[in-house]
Amino acid sequence: MEESNIQPVSAPVTICGDIHGQFYDLLELFRVAGGMPNDSNIESPTAPPTIITSDNIEPPSSITDPKLRKKIRQNVDGPNTGGADENEPSSPPDDKFPDKITLVRGNHESRQITQVYGFYEECFQKYGNASVWKACCQVFDFMTLGAIVDGKVLCVHGGLSPEIRTLDQVRVVARAQEIPHEGAFCDLVWSDPDDVETWAVSPRGAGWLFGDKVAEEFCQVNDLTLIARAHQLVNEGYKYHFQKQNVVTVWSAPNYCYRCGNMASVCEIREDLKPTFKLFSEVPDDMRHVPNVRPGKILSTHTLLEL
Repeated sequence: MEESNIQPVSAPVTICGDIHGQFYDLLELFRVAGGMPNDSNIESPTAPPTIITSDNIEPPSSITDPKLRKKIRQNVDGPNTGGADENEPSSPPDDKFPDKITLVRGNHESRQITQVYGFYEECFQKYGNASVWKACCQVFDFMTLGAIVDGKVLCVHGGLSPEIRTLDQVRVVARAQEIPHEGAFCDLVWSDPDDVETWAVSPRGAGWLFGDKVAEEFCQVNDLTLIARAHQLVNEGYKYHFQKQNVVTVWSAPNYCYRCGNMASVCEIREDLKPTFKLFSEVPDDMRHVPNVRPGKILSTHTLLEL
């Protein structure tokens, strides 16, 4: 585990939110953000490093399709893949391009959640066994818990924790494990900002709701200007919380699950550390394959909002 629990990243950088396996929309995300790591323009200022605040899979998870995995290899590795078995999981992009892509762990990067919301079953159906799922779960355990841009912009998946006052406390969390049901690690991937004064019990059953006073104090103590996070569907693609706009939600899965009709966004942080946002919609139907929803696993809009 060479990466810190809070991986330092230098601006300029692009921050992304939840993707949830929408592979063709992920390609659109990279196009909007300036290019993928093997693109010829990757050294251009228009293609800065990328921080993905995770929930990269389910539901739906078209990214597990064997044919799409081959396409991923061609996009990430280039066309000469040496005849690698397309059923074997490819290395994550942050492993191949650690100076270009940082993956932050989210609440869906978990054995328990992936067994509930379909990733385990989908891997088993498509590959005939659970080996791909197991390999992915091993990767989850090594993902960083956050990233920090020039010491000023903190990127996490969920939010804050009553057990964490300083960033140094995050840096010593034991992350090579399944996400616990409670505690600092759990809160980082499950908590949400809300209209509460300090802390409140989260309706998700994990993490906390935290208010503007908590966010303001945390930013002051740690000399932060912004907390960028994901975890909540935002119809407009992004949303500032609290009067001081020191917390922002970035959502990067357009038309979530192909039914919510929402926009998506990426957040660009330039050298002046001022955030700007690029909005994008889902790619047209004739440019993507929509995964079939498994019988008996139709998710209501209310359920989708809780994921």
